[in-house]
Amino acid sequence: MAKKDKSERRKKVIDVLNKARAMEMLAITQYMNQHYNLDDMDYGELAGKVKLIAIDEMRHAEMFAERIKELGGEPVSEPDGRVTKGQKVDVVFPFDANLEDHTIDTYNQFLLVCRENGDSVSMKLFEAIIDEEQIHYNYFDNVSDHIKDLGATYLAKIAGTPSSTGLAPKGFAVSPEAE
Repeated sequence: MAKKDKSERRKKVIDVLNKARAMEMLAITQYMNQHYNLDDMDYGELAGKVKLIAIDEMRHAEMFAERIKELGGEPVSEPDGRVTKGQKVDVVFPFDANLEDHTIDTYNQFLLVCRENGDSVSMKLFEAIIDEEQIHYNYFDNVSDHIKDLGATYLAKIAGTPSSTGLAPKGFAVSPEAE
């Protein structure tokens, strides 16, 4: 009986980890879409920051997947919803602040599920990721306020800035050995 109880508790944790992974997958595609659009509108500085946040979300998705595998589950690969495309610059940042605020609230609920089911490792994972999501929220909310308060003046200051994030090309196809 105790083994079944542990198995049921583990499944509940895997379920919330997978829901969180799906949320991260949506955030990745949403933010990368915004990155391309902001860069195309010539707001390079904003585009570069959104790209870096998307990379944070990629790390989060991977961390959730690794924990799911440790627990014997299978990570989901589908995003939790559809990307909203074609947003104007004044819509992007309040939209993203709302997305991050929802994520923080949801992850706090998922953290409680982990605690109630005796998984302190997954609980700590949610705590660490919530801290990073709060940083994302603060950035999106601040930019949203700047655009709302300063409008064209703020955007004119950013127009024409480079979108480079300073990331060195690394990966399978471009490795340090190939240089």
